[in-house]
Amino acid sequence: MSVYTPLNVDEVQQFAEAYGLNVIALVPIQGGIQNTNYFIICKDETQYVLTVFENETEQSAGELVPVLKQLEQHDVPVAAPLEHSGKAIHYLVGKPAQIAPRVWGEHPEEATVEQVKQIAIAQAKLHVALQDFPLSRSHSRGHIYWTDIGKTLQKEEMSEQDVALFERVYQIFAKYQKQYPNRAQGWIHSDLFRDNTLFEGDRLEGILDFFELNFDELLFDIAITINDFCTQYPDVSLDQSRVDAYLTTYEMIRPLSEDERMCMNVYLAMMACRFWLLRLNVARLNRLEGRGGDDVFQKDPDQMRAMLIERLAHVTEL
Repeated sequence: MSVYTPLNVDEVQQFAEAYGLNVIALVPIQGGIQNTNYFIICKDETQYVLTVFENETEQSAGELVPVLKQLEQHDVPVAAPLEHSGKAIHYLVGKPAQIAPRVWGEHPEEATVEQVKQIAIAQAKLHVALQDFPLSRSHSRGHIYWTDIGKTLQKEEMSEQDVALFERVYQIFAKYQKQYPNRAQGWIHSDLFRDNTLFEGDRLEGILDFFELNFDELLFDIAITINDFCTQYPDVSLDQSRVDAYLTTYEMIRPLSEDERMCMNVYLAMMACRFWLLRLNVARLNRLEGRGGDDVFQKDPDQMRAMLIERLAHVTEL
């Protein structure tokens, strides 16, 4: 949630007035890498989150609104955006923007076993709620998208050693996909890291940032979350007790297929690879576009590269 579009209180108040809000202060939010976000502090002491969509149209930004309403109805803790004039997405400084209630809590520094169980329940409910949800997205960031990004990075960013690592994980992954085809698909969050959740103690208060919502394999989503919630950084290896807690709890709501279980380790490796590629690509784009400074947050690609190598060590090659 970096700040690419600087705003002042007067600009935001003009935007927020139609929602009936009286804005007295803004606090920039750092931590993500796609859009501009601020906390809005109002005169009555209520707080909201303002999001300015940096690379979206009004239509594509608004695609998530019915999704969040659907999830609220299925007991998944999310904050659906406010609406006025019959819609949630309006324009601020020429860009699509929205205001949503602020969800209070903390990002877990290191997830407890109970927090792992809480996110497993919420993620399983999310998968069930969106399994057949009628939605189309203006962009797709599925496996083909990330493969194309990887090919671009091979040419522009990667050493020979990195290229070999990229090609190896893709070769192994393709064999597993062919060998174990019974893997469920649906709408997935695609970015359910600890910094996209808020907890009060062990209670999950909210899941944030559905910008990467994508129709894909549910196992991708599971692997993303296990990789983050069950890893105790800076060590990139998994804590097996947390992995077991996640899977046991998740399967109380949506049982995995046998093929999904057989593929788990290679999907954990592939998701480490995907976020390695994401971080490399963000660094590349920031450099090409001249974006930098204290308000632009950039995560370390080497952390995901190390995780990829560690995860591959647990994959049995077919």
